[in-house]
Amino acid sequence: MISTALQDLFGGRAAEAVLLSLFHYGESYGRAISRDFDVSLDAVQRQLNRFERSGAVVCKRQGRTLVYSWNPKSRVAARLRDLTGVIYDGLGMEAKQSLFPERRQPRAKDKPVIR
Repeated sequence: MISTALQDLFGGRAAEAVLLSLFHYGESYGRAISRDFDVSLDAVQRQLNRFERSGAVVCKRQGRTLVYSWNPKSRVAARLRDLTGVIYDGLGMEAKQSLFPERRQPRAKDKPVIR
C-alpha cells in the first residue's frame, strides 16, 4: 500500500483513501473506496461523514447508494481539493495505476488504449 502525506496530515488511511478517490474520480461511494484502498468500509463511511459534516463534501442518493463529491460551494473544499491535487500529482504513473486499477467510466467507442 502506498502511503502519502495525506495519511500523516489527516491521521489515517481512510482519510487518504477518501480524498484521493474524490480527486481521481470526481465522485465516489464508500464501498468502492473501501475496495480500491483495502480499508474497512466502516472507517471509510466514518471519514465520509466527517468530511460531509465539515462541508468539504456533499452526498446525493443514487438508488440505495450514497455518492459523495466535492462541495462546489465550499471554500474549504476548494483548498482541500488543491492540497490533494498536489499530493496526487506527485504520485508516479505506476502508483496511480495500483491505487486505481478499475476504470469506472466507459471508454469512447474508437478511442485507443494508451499504456
